[in-house]
Amino acid sequence: MKSIDHFVTDRARLQPGDAVAAIIVLDDGRYLLQLRDNKPGIFYPGHWGLFGGGVGSDETPVEALRRELDEELGLTVGEVRLLSRFDFDLVPMGLGKIYREFFEILLPATAIATLQLGEGEDFSAFTRDQALALPRITPYDAFALWFHANEFRLYA
Repeated sequence: MKSIDHFVTDRARLQPGDAVAAIIVLDDGRYLLQLRDNKPGIFYPGHWGLFGGGVGSDETPVEALRRELDEELGLTVGEVRLLSRFDFDLVPMGLGKIYREFFEILLPATAIATLQLGEGEDFSAFTRDQALALPRITPYDAFALWFHANEFRLYA
């Protein structure tokens, strides 16, 4: 029996909002990504992406990031580094302006064994080349990963 591809068939209404995402970099250089649930009513179902989620009205982006990582992986993080912020102007669509902030988090590869998936279908570690070549990866996360992997090439 073939499963339903909700990315293609879903027509549920979505509510864009401010969000955060973790670029989790393992000490061996790989990136930890989440396979998003293939269910209706979410952005990019069935795609690989970064861990993270919406920022509540009573939260700072870092507080939201910490909450999301605890919910999604059972992960408590220490230091985080803001890498980038993407601003989306959806005013022409009547939806206002929203942002997505990307934070770098360094993690020992041995910590993978202690993580417990609380959201999504799976998680896995990928090299830069593997991650960027995935056929289904959320586009804004792929863009942020590319920036992270090529930060050394960027200059003011």
